[in-house]
Amino acid sequence: MTAIMGFLAALGSAEAIDAGMPNPPASPTVVKVGVFLADIVDLDELNETFQMELVITAEWEDPRLAFDREEAGTDVKLFQGTFQFNEIYAGWWPQLLIVNEIGSGDQNAISIKISPNGIVRYKEQRNVTLETPMQLKRFPFDTQVLKAHMIPFSDHKDEVVLVVDERVLGAAENYAANNEEVNIAQWELVSLDLVSTTSEFRYYGEQDEFSEIELQITLQRQSSNMIWKVIFPLVLLVLMMWAVFWLEVDNLSDRLNLSFIGILTIVAYQFLIDGAMPRISYFTFTDAVLLYSFLVMCLAIFESLVLYSLCKAGRKELAERVDVIFQWAFPVIYFGGLITSYVYYLKS
Repeated sequence: MTAIMGFLAALGSAEAIDAGMPNPPASPTVVKVGVFLADIVDLDELNETFQMELVITAEWEDPRLAFDREEAGTDVKLFQGTFQFNEIYAGWWPQLLIVNEIGSGDQNAISIKISPNGIVRYKEQRNVTLETPMQLKRFPFDTQVLKAHMIPFSDHKDEVVLVVDERVLGAAENYAANNEEVNIAQWELVSLDLVSTTSEFRYYGEQDEFSEIELQITLQRQSSNMIWKVIFPLVLLVLMMWAVFWLEVDNLSDRLNLSFIGILTIVAYQFLIDGAMPRISYFTFTDAVLLYSFLVMCLAIFESLVLYSLCKAGRKELAERVDVIFQWAFPVIYFGGLITSYVYYLKS
């Protein structure tokens, strides 16, 4: 009972900020925004989403909140936790909305500090899931730029202007460079950047401009896993099919059996990759390798049929000469196509 009475007494003595100040303190109010990236939790290429833990900071000047430190008996007024923020602090603050966020996310902590000169520092920790388009054309040698678009909800550009707080960005970059746990499996964090820009939204009435802060997270895929588990076995399989050109030119049955085994294996690879890839309308490098390998194997079947026809027509010597040509042309054609695809996709 004593603890409860003490808690109620503390609430009664808490000094609330004047609720009659709902508007920004200036036109426009400049807000320094920083984003500290704590961790990248998940990256879902199939749905083109990613989940991350971040700390959002904001700093602005509100002369209406200035106070005398001797009269207040403190150097800083602190409001922390959702209860104090929602029930005691009633001044203005920028409601920072991440427009490409899916769902409401989790707000784990929040605080506001007010200095005697009216400088207000806002800080909150969020766990959010965001949707962002991904460019997978170079897969598995791709680099992705994940973006978070943040605007002050309901405050137009002439009311609130967001600028980058380089102090927080520098801390986030240093933390990411020294903590491997920020990286996600199969990806390497290349860089972090905050960009101040403008965007247009229309909630109602005419379309208007909002100040925007864009967080850019650049990730590079670690392609070795995909190379050794998918691409290398596929290339090795196609090269094993090279043995078909050393079989007798009139042995159609063995030639077709070997070729169809390779084709069915490539089809199985296509199903394996397709289940882990987003529904995109363009070919990736891996798709091109699979399709090209499939076409080369079909070419081997066509060559076997031509040779068998020549043998039936009594032109076995010509068939053997053609087969010798294909023995050396086959790897040249296959590797030439792979190199051409690699150069084309990496330059696109």
